[in-house]
Amino acid sequence: MTPGAPAPRLLAAVAVGGAVGALARWGLTEAFPADADAFPWAIFAINVAGSFVLALLPAFGAVRRRRALAVALGPGVLGGFTTLSAYSEQSRALLDHGRTGLAVTYLVGTVAACLLAVTVADRWTRQGGDE
Repeated sequence: MTPGAPAPRLLAAVAVGGAVGALARWGLTEAFPADADAFPWAIFAINVAGSFVLALLPAFGAVRRRRALAVALGPGVLGGFTTLSAYSEQSRALLDHGRTGLAVTYLVGTVAACLLAVTVADRWTRQGGDE
């Protein structure tokens, strides 16, 4: 193994977690599809929920103590679950359909909601989490 390279078990944890997260995202977008000219609620909810949970992870002692669990859940599951590419594409589609106001609302609203979710989760995490 190259010095500084991640252990194979950590790479596997990220890969498996990423597959799980991507499948969960795909399942939700299939269950709640968005028209190209409508607000993409599924991806909005996925990104906000993913931001919240990612910021909440440090509250859990098991995640802090087990590196493999931290990378499986963080960059793995939540990295596969959340999506900048779909967010960007759906914004482009709204603009393409002449829905400029809705596109701007989606772009700004997603960032604002994700930041609010992270702020709330961070406060919960700072209040102690489980020890």
